[in-house]
Amino acid sequence: MTAPRFSFSIAATDGKARTGTIAMRRGDIRTPAFMPVGTAATVKAMRPAEVRASGADIILGNTYHLMLRPGAERMARLGGLHGFMAWDRPILTDSGGYQVMSLSALTRISEQGVAFSSHIDGSKHMLSPERSMEIQRLLDSDIVMAFDECTKNGCTHDEAGRSMERSMRWARRSREAFDAGGDHAHRAALFGIQQGSLDEGLRRESAERLIEIGFDGYAVGGLAVGEGQAAMFATLDFAPDMLPVDRPRYLMGVGKPDDIVGAVERGIDMFDCVLPTRSGRNGQAFTSAGPLNIRNARFAEDQAPLDPRCGCPVCATWSRAYLHHLVRAGEMLGAMLMTQHNIHFYQDLMLAIRTSIVEQRFAAFAADFRRDYQRA
Repeated sequence: MTAPRFSFSIAATDGKARTGTIAMRRGDIRTPAFMPVGTAATVKAMRPAEVRASGADIILGNTYHLMLRPGAERMARLGGLHGFMAWDRPILTDSGGYQVMSLSALTRISEQGVAFSSHIDGSKHMLSPERSMEIQRLLDSDIVMAFDECTKNGCTHDEAGRSMERSMRWARRSREAFDAGGDHAHRAALFGIQQGSLDEGLRRESAERLIEIGFDGYAVGGLAVGEGQAAMFATLDFAPDMLPVDRPRYLMGVGKPDDIVGAVERGIDMFDCVLPTRSGRNGQAFTSAGPLNIRNARFAEDQAPLDPRCGCPVCATWSRAYLHHLVRAGEMLGAMLMTQHNIHFYQDLMLAIRTSIVEQRFAAFAADFRRDYQRA
């Protein structure tokens, strides 16, 4: 039997929280899902087999970085992103829009797209909805994101409205270019991105226009850009409800463990964030009691595991004292082990969330998690 191009089924709900399965040709994705970020064809400091062993069903690749290095056309000649990095599971690629506007010192936004200078060598490029779809096709992405303009935090209502309007016009062009993409359009899925900053009316208009165009899944964009958790949750109190109940809802760029629990409470199914890998490289571990800075001198002779409640290979083998030594000495193994633990912690959190929803005890799970997890 041929695997489906894309399907989403909900197995259980508990309040607004949902658990289910996205079925695709390269494998199933259990939701709620956390996608480790593989920006440049690698989840930093981890081998693909280690990422999979953590429980990850899908990873994220970055259109902007891969188009600049090694290049989308080269990637296609080499057989696509999956074979290149030896990851045979689904990959979601972002559209590149956020990175273009955040990493390039020189950008010019027009109706056509975004003209920018590479942060690597200063070379000039244009990224449009059509080019973004082409790059993601060349990468052979499984879940393709529509090209959008990420609305800046703190903008005025008029600025947010103009940005949302442009994103919706780009969403339609993305849909048309994706559908013209030949065989890839019959293998991959396309997600639209809701914009509108923190404004309920703009979010509703954005959702209605995306639904009119029609997408396989829908992302909530423009959050986790500095507005703070309270403002993000206030927006998530209404934004996901505007999106189709029978399609996955993806909160882009989120987040910290307590952000994820709160977003699942509000109906979100998919997440991605650089925090577990970036924090691991910088000596921070996520634990059931909250973040832990292994550089701290108090861990120099601590023989306990990073998290006594964690069953990952790192916690089963090495002590805080050893990891403290590696990180303080600048040994690359320190970054590798800290990252491996963090990715396992996130995947274990997602498994616990899914299990609690099936067992109709998600509210109790969330309360216990908040009681134990000290964000500071």
